[in-house]
Amino acid sequence: MENVLRPLIVIGGSVVLTLLIGWVTDLLLRKADARHDDTTLWGLLRRGRVPYQLVLCAAFLRASYDQAQLLEEHRVGIGQTLTLVLIGATAWLMIRVAAAIVESSYARYARASRDAARVRRVRTQVTLITRVVAAIVGVVAVAAMLLTFPAMRAAGASLLASAGVLGIVAGVAAQSTLANLFAGLQIAFGDMVRIGDTVVVDGEWGTIEEITLTFLTVRTWDERRITMPVSYFTSKPFENWSRGTPQMTGIVYFQVDHSAPVDAMRTQLREILRACPAWDGRSYGLVVTDTTPNTMEVRALVTAKDADDIWTVRVTVREQMIRWLYVEHPYALPRVNTADAAPIPGEERSPNGGAARAAHEPPGPNRG
Repeated sequence: MENVLRPLIVIGGSVVLTLLIGWVTDLLLRKADARHDDTTLWGLLRRGRVPYQLVLCAAFLRASYDQAQLLEEHRVGIGQTLTLVLIGATAWLMIRVAAAIVESSYARYARASRDAARVRRVRTQVTLITRVVAAIVGVVAVAAMLLTFPAMRAAGASLLASAGVLGIVAGVAAQSTLANLFAGLQIAFGDMVRIGDTVVVDGEWGTIEEITLTFLTVRTWDERRITMPVSYFTSKPFENWSRGTPQMTGIVYFQVDHSAPVDAMRTQLREILRACPAWDGRSYGLVVTDTTPNTMEVRALVTAKDADDIWTVRVTVREQMIRWLYVEHPYALPRVNTADAAPIPGEERSPNGGAARAAHEPPGPNRG
């Protein structure tokens, strides 16, 4: 009877004590979260209750398993397994606690700051800091697990003796990975690019969606994802439309006939912008920038508060200006020289289809 009760009491007591301590801790965290509305730390710490209980249970079982006198022939293997579980659960808990602290600090900063660009920069730094901490804790945990095996400790001397050669070989083999790693840290703390920034990379316009230590994801306007190594952004030029202020100036070009009413187009541009909610009201303009034998180029200049709105303003101006020219001034649209043109207001058509000259126009040299 004692052989049954002893392991039952040891194992059952460890599990019950773990659940009891975990429940009390979770209750205290919930009360603290309800009492402190200004921080999300206590609520985020509750995410670590599973690894927390796993640490408690593994620690209790590791400390009291010898008293259970269960499976004596496998006592060493079971003790080793419990040690490995304890190390892994501790690393898991440390990562969750570190993530909770970092996320709560970022949330408090985001609420207090009104600078969206600075908030995105801090968010990028926080994301990479969390990944670095997780990587460091994971490496230390794996190293601690390996050192629990006597064979690994015995091999330590030979590994240290060949550390120089191994370091050179590893550096040559992983130089691209290390380059991306340091590039990720440079991006995080150099404020080159941030999560949420609008960028143009290799002719693709999109938004930075994710930044890790080795790669970066750009979400394009048509919902595609472009994954690029972070070293690209430290070695090649790219456009960052969110750098500094997000305000932007856009350009719309029109190819029109030489007879186009430029002053009327300026007035119509103002009316179109006044009716466009995406225009920020800062500036606008319309000038003739070039001419060809058949057309002249007119440039409309518009402004908006960010990249999304400048796209909306540009397409609105382009669509409504073309429609207005087609309805009100069809003669201003580009045409082939050999085709019949729409008459210009104030001129009359001759019977043969051409525009009649004014009666007071002097005759040419061959006219009678």
